[in-house]
Amino acid sequence: MHNPNTHGEDEKLGFKHENLEGYIPSLATPAEIHDAFDKAFDFRGDLTITLKTGDSVEGYVFDRRAESADLSECTVRLYPKNSAEKMSIRYSDIAALSFTGKDSAAGKSFEAWVKKYNEKKAAGEKNIGIDAEPLD
Repeated sequence: MHNPNTHGEDEKLGFKHENLEGYIPSLATPAEIHDAFDKAFDFRGDLTITLKTGDSVEGYVFDRRAESADLSECTVRLYPKNSAEKMSIRYSDIAALSFTGKDSAAGKSFEAWVKKYNEKKAAGEKNIGIDAEPLD
């Protein structure tokens, strides 16, 4: 439960996303694996997952189910880059993880968006709309 008396990062108007592009986390312990997939879930770019079979999958993580300490019961769900089918992979089947794509949210926040909007408004611009930046 959230404590209303604390004033952490989550209570700010927005927060900067950690820049994880190129990050290759250690997956030596269950705690490191859980931490890596928590970060993968927040990452707004593609990841490359290398399976213990030697195969690899590149795609966008949209969900993870990690309520258990048993890694064979935890899964990450992703949209593979070259397929329209969703994929589910057990944590216990993963040998390595790499944050290979560009994170479109890195260094951005709602607070920065509001600041940019207010600057345009103060400059007297009309019909202000702040469009999303291109993803490349």
